[in-house]
Amino acid sequence: MSESCANREPRRGACEPAASVLQAQCNQAPLALFRVDRRRLLISGLFISMALLWTTFASNAGLAAEPSSEEPASVQSLDEQVQEIKSDVLAIAAELSNLEERLLYPSNTQIAIFVSFEEGASIALDSARIALDGELVAHHIYGFKELEALEKGGVQRIYTGNVVTGEHRVEVAVAGKRNSGKDFGGSQTFVFSKEVDPKLLGITLTASASGDAAIAIESW
Repeated sequence: MSESCANREPRRGACEPAASVLQAQCNQAPLALFRVDRRRLLISGLFISMALLWTTFASNAGLAAEPSSEEPASVQSLDEQVQEIKSDVLAIAAELSNLEERLLYPSNTQIAIFVSFEEGASIALDSARIALDGELVAHHIYGFKELEALEKGGVQRIYTGNVVTGEHRVEVAVAGKRNSGKDFGGSQTFVFSKEVDPKLLGITLTASASGDAAIAIESW
């Protein structure tokens, strides 16, 4: 009997590493499940909203096809109903997008970087690259419509992400063409501190006499 018990003791010890691995996997499972469930929640919400709106559309379309003889003036045209449903769909999509952003980018870690032109500046900008703490996080190629919008005072959100609280470094590099048609390039580095609130950084490009772009970075 003592020999049998002695033989069982090493077996229990041999199982301990496997049990530790299983426990570690179980500890990681809730985080993975949360990420999956979060995406499923957003997708499910969108499909449910679309289904409800489609049901409403089908019901209203039936009413439009067979208007009541007693109240013909109160029945909206099918086109008006379609426009209302489109507006509802856009509103729901915007709400889901805001919900997704709050889930993916919590306020205590969120950072957003924006690009704009100085008022009245006309810059032949080809591309912009953003590096955060030495890692490339955004590379954007500009088209004619985007440059036109920036020249009219538009603001582009070029990057949204997460960083821990503390000091960080952002580097901006731009490339384009001078008035003479020759290429130009420039870069600027900015050190900032991330607090608990969301961090907003604004990149403002100004045009020099030669057509180059001067870069100014500041916290918003």
